[in-house]
Amino acid sequence: MTITRNVKGLLGTKLGMTQVWDADNKLIPVTVVQAEPNVVTQLRNEDADGYAAVQIAYGQIDPRKVTKPLAGHFEKAGVTPRRHVVELRTADTAEYTLGQDLTVEVFEAGQKVDVVGTTKGKGFAGAMKRHGFSGVGASHGAHKNHRKPGSVGGASTPGRVFKGQRLPGRMGAVRQTTQNLTLHGIDVEKNLLLIKGAVPGPRGQVVLVRTAVKGA
Repeated sequence: MTITRNVKGLLGTKLGMTQVWDADNKLIPVTVVQAEPNVVTQLRNEDADGYAAVQIAYGQIDPRKVTKPLAGHFEKAGVTPRRHVVELRTADTAEYTLGQDLTVEVFEAGQKVDVVGTTKGKGFAGAMKRHGFSGVGASHGAHKNHRKPGSVGGASTPGRVFKGQRLPGRMGAVRQTTQNLTLHGIDVEKNLLLIKGAVPGPRGQVVLVRTAVKGA
């Protein structure tokens, strides 16, 4: 499929949340993402690869911990090894060069962005916490059933549990994209992005900030 959109993106580290005042004296909750310069490590085009994309890398790593194939990949691009690598499918790959540094200036304050990250892991959770079930009544003879999910399948009909039934299990620690967040501000000197609202993951989590798919 031919990509017709120009997508900008950066990998960064979530530092946490804070509050800032806007021009109308309203208090805005923002997530602070530190996006140290990313580096372009590969350019893909439709003739050779079947699609157009730019590959960017972020984060320092001891060169001894990099596999030989990856070490050769970074050496070919003329950059030092990085810890995290991601591809962005975009139509404007001609504007990039191998080894190019990308800073927070690829974005503009006020634009819409999507943030991709891994949510906080909650461990094994029950149906009430994991799916928002109401549980069983707390009185009228209910005995040790208060947080149970209730019936998950009939007796002889259907005589089984349907696939996709919401049950207790591992909660969180999944890849999640939060869409259409407003980029409230940019601090070029400190390489900071101030994103209005919450983004997936705990403090210290590496996230991908990219141009919004649905935003204007």
